[in-house]
Amino acid sequence: MRIDILTLFPEMCESVLAESIIGRARQENKVEINCRNIRDYTLDKHRRVDDTPYGGGMGMIMQIQPIYDCYKALCEETGKKPHLIFMSPQGKTLTQGRVKQLAQMDNIAILCGHYEGVDERIIEEIVDEEISIGDYVLTGGELPALVLADSISRMLPGVLANEDAFTDESHYSSLLEYPQYTRPYEWQGKSVPDILLSGHHANIEKWRREKSLERTYLRRPDMLSKAELTKKDIEFLRKLKQSFKEQAFSSSATKETE
Repeated sequence: MRIDILTLFPEMCESVLAESIIGRARQENKVEINCRNIRDYTLDKHRRVDDTPYGGGMGMIMQIQPIYDCYKALCEETGKKPHLIFMSPQGKTLTQGRVKQLAQMDNIAILCGHYEGVDERIIEEIVDEEISIGDYVLTGGELPALVLADSISRMLPGVLANEDAFTDESHYSSLLEYPQYTRPYEWQGKSVPDILLSGHHANIEKWRREKSLERTYLRRPDMLSKAELTKKDIEFLRKLKQSFKEQAFSSSATKETE
């Protein structure tokens, strides 16, 4: 898979993408990620890529010409139009489901905005979708682009050690991940659950599944409607909900008698 990041700060992106798992994956040609400097395509002798907004207002707006010429150069290089994503707080919030879909594509380009944004006409002309990583605003699109590139790359074959490295994780199956532990066995009076030391794999898997369901119910109950639940899962959740209701009723009754 090929990912091209269109940015004013390629060095910033490279400093992250050259490290750790994604850095190794790039070196081993398991994913191709290129950082293209939009400023290289400006016609301004001072390498300016922004101008004041029509209608007035604070800040500067990225101009059409440098972005479009950078995009055209990419299309000429690859011989086809990439699926172009604009990182924007106005876009749809990124989900693991969308990451899985994007990981099936051959070529993605990510446009990073800066200043107060980009000329709306370039969005209308070349952007296929807008994606947000959350309901907040950053100083530029580089950090969101890196988040997107990382989340997609780690889904590709051979990037992680094995498929279980991501299929067991939070959000992949619309459930949050179960708790994890390592040495030491006891720390500040808190011990690792004994079942994890039992060596009984079936019981361990059952415990992990139930903990995943419990954590999702407590922290992100909205996700359960999208999860693929078995009859055992549904029964466990029914008992869990009943247990919490009884605890809440018991606690309320205790307070009333005090």
